[in-house]
Amino acid sequence: MPHFITIDDAPDELLQQVMDAAFALREQRIAGQPHDTILRGRTLAMLFEKPSLRTRVSFHQAMIELGGSAIVLSRDEVGLGRREGCGDVARVLSGMVHGIAARVFEHAKLEELAAHSDVPVINMLSDRSHPCQALADLLTMMDVFGRDLTGRTLAYIGDGNNVARSLATLCLRMGVHFVLASPKGYELEGGFVNSLATRYTRATFTMTGDPREAAARADVIYTDTWVSMGQEEEKARRLRDFEGFAINDELLMAAPSHAVVMHCLPAYRNVEITDSVMDGPRSVVFPQAHNRLHAQKGLLAVLLGGMDAYDARMGL
Repeated sequence: MPHFITIDDAPDELLQQVMDAAFALREQRIAGQPHDTILRGRTLAMLFEKPSLRTRVSFHQAMIELGGSAIVLSRDEVGLGRREGCGDVARVLSGMVHGIAARVFEHAKLEELAAHSDVPVINMLSDRSHPCQALADLLTMMDVFGRDLTGRTLAYIGDGNNVARSLATLCLRMGVHFVLASPKGYELEGGFVNSLATRYTRATFTMTGDPREAAARADVIYTDTWVSMGQEEEKARRLRDFEGFAINDELLMAAPSHAVVMHCLPAYRNVEITDSVMDGPRSVVFPQAHNRLHAQKGLLAVLLGGMDAYDARMGL
């Protein structure tokens, strides 16, 4: 069963099909050409333990535009792992719908859903990874620099979190050098980094405690919130620890003139990124957000519809 739980587990062929379909479907949408037959009669169950804007809207709208439907289930409705075991939820849903997408706190819940599901399970976010965000990020980078990103460099400035983990994996697989600039104690774990370096040799992974050093050779400067959902009690300490890591005009001056700025949102303006940068000419933050829709459409078309780029272009 072709689940989409982490970037690391996704086969190269699947990633290529998803990106090809995303580009083709976006071109079709821009041209006003219908593609509403791709998922006709198919339903996606969407489980949310965490609130969402981009994830919920992009997946729901993607199902609508592809001719399918979505059922949105809240944390209280399902009680995933509390009211009912994840395995039982998967067994029930996979006999009623054609795909399950879940946004959870604990990554283990996704693994248990996938282990007991007869339909594709999609990770809409977990504490370990955010692969759907990484797909949209890749699409955005390709919009700026072309489909072949080999040799480009992405500087991720901030917390070594789930977004950084998924993005680092995808970057190295695509031949993009990844530089992580984090305060001490917020880096990605050594075992994960060593594993990436061993398996993916087309590009390099480096870590530094100096944001300016990371930005100096970057084609993309990327950041995320320093305080994610569930970390509110750590807010004051985190803000102190990340002092000096904001993406601002001064940091951009240290980067090449062609470098663009990305943020997966939601952003705490004038904390991890300033207004002048986020709304400035080098920001692609909002096209990046819009690409969540197109990346999700590509993923759903492939996983739930068996779609490839040619079929997408033909509207079949």
